[in-house]
Amino acid sequence: MYEQMTYELLLQRMLDRVPSDVDKREGSIIYDALAPAAVELQNMYIQLEAVLNEGFADTQSRSYLIRRAGERGIVPEAATFAVLRGVFNKDIPIGSRFSLGILTYTAIEKMADGSFKLQCETAGQAGNQLETLIPIDYIADLTRAEATEILVPGEDEETTEKLRARYYANLDSKSFGGNIQDYKEKVNALSGIGGVKVYPVWNGGGTVRLTVISSAYESPSSVLVDEVQEAVDPVGHTGEGYGLAPIGHRVTVGGVKETEVHISTHIVYQEGWNWEDVKDYVLSAIDRYFMELAGQWSEEKNLIVRISQIETRLLNVPGIIDIADTTINELTQNLILDSDCIPKRGDVIG
Repeated sequence: MYEQMTYELLLQRMLDRVPSDVDKREGSIIYDALAPAAVELQNMYIQLEAVLNEGFADTQSRSYLIRRAGERGIVPEAATFAVLRGVFNKDIPIGSRFSLGILTYTAIEKMADGSFKLQCETAGQAGNQLETLIPIDYIADLTRAEATEILVPGEDEETTEKLRARYYANLDSKSFGGNIQDYKEKVNALSGIGGVKVYPVWNGGGTVRLTVISSAYESPSSVLVDEVQEAVDPVGHTGEGYGLAPIGHRVTVGGVKETEVHISTHIVYQEGWNWEDVKDYVLSAIDRYFMELAGQWSEEKNLIVRISQIETRLLNVPGIIDIADTTINELTQNLILDSDCIPKRGDVIG
């Protein structure tokens, strides 16, 4: 807004107000007196521009956006700790610690014989790893220690732009007493959840069905689904208001399903290239596309896997100069998924 208020403009405006019979050349007394003032005025306009930007939610920096969102009871979601399933050849003591790369995990709960919940000691997505575990303290006769499943994905601290989007969403729709927006806000705030679809009156009056997706935009584990169920409407006390759901709401929580998508296409390669050369790039491009779709799942009625999108992305793969005759699940048409489904890469034939 004040980009035009430069040092040169401000200085010239001040000099123009000095009588013409006074020496105004550079190095003159009046010039040297006004030049420092012009610098300070220019700095003032720069700061004024910053003040204006910090006064509106669309241009606020993180610290001021947090203060603005706080006026509506919205706070940034903190980073959370990943919980993995650890499988061992024997039962281990609760509190046992294991290293996986540079991270450390602690056994917090027994799930079954030789199966334990392990919580990462470092918050964030970095804890979402599945590899061999190394015990930090000696455990006699331990011959197997593996992280086999991400039960509750760890999440990084909420980004500034996601917080900004939540603030605007709060302005656009009001959450109240168990309406759809109320369920969305409360469930999305739970650890490990990346999105939710709400189906009111799905099985008669007072019933609500929630379908959730993990924060990694994958089908959630049964453990995560059970945790959401317990938080929203605990089993054994359904409809009694012991969870986030209002009294009288009987809530059923389920997880999003994964639909395998098999892709076949005819690829024209650059000279010297073949399928084995481009395969990893192709699979990565398809996985990124499917991840983007999964990230949009909670806001879309049905996800659509489009042939045009697949071909466009594969044309950006090194070694590929053309692509044609692409099919999805043996059909030459887009694939419309069920409302509670996300795509999962199946066989890819090039």
